[in-house]
Amino acid sequence: MGRFIPHPDDVPVELTLLKHECISRQRLHTISLGGMACNYHRAWRHGTALEVRMPTLNPDLRYLGYVAWCLRRKRGYLVGIAFVDEQMLFSARMGEQVCQIERYCRLHEDHDELQDIQAMALEWVQQHANEFSHDTVRKAFAQPMRD
Repeated sequence: MGRFIPHPDDVPVELTLLKHECISRQRLHTISLGGMACNYHRAWRHGTALEVRMPTLNPDLRYLGYVAWCLRRKRGYLVGIAFVDEQMLFSARMGEQVCQIERYCRLHEDHDELQDIQAMALEWVQQHANEFSHDTVRKAFAQPMRD
């Protein structure tokens, strides 16, 4: 199974139910390729079609996906969301990368100068960008699917 990138709790995420007709069922094969995992206040059934938004990142960005799994936690649920195709998965990973960089910079708030923020972002990219790369997504899609 692919890796589900953990979404930072301090970046709001909105999950909206979609009718299954909105997303081709043929695209469901991407569930094994990974996606994102986020904490959410309610449970979702496996295979439910969703629209994922991160309004503080960009209110116009929407990612289409399916619930790959949903785990009960002490406070809410951890939801694994697989995206419908390679491009959607890559776009969502890029959005997640921006969220992770913003979180990393907030954790180091004592650095206020723009140069320090840029240096922290570059530091994060050097350490973690490979996990979010297009090559990583492409390799996942190139792997044979298991039944």
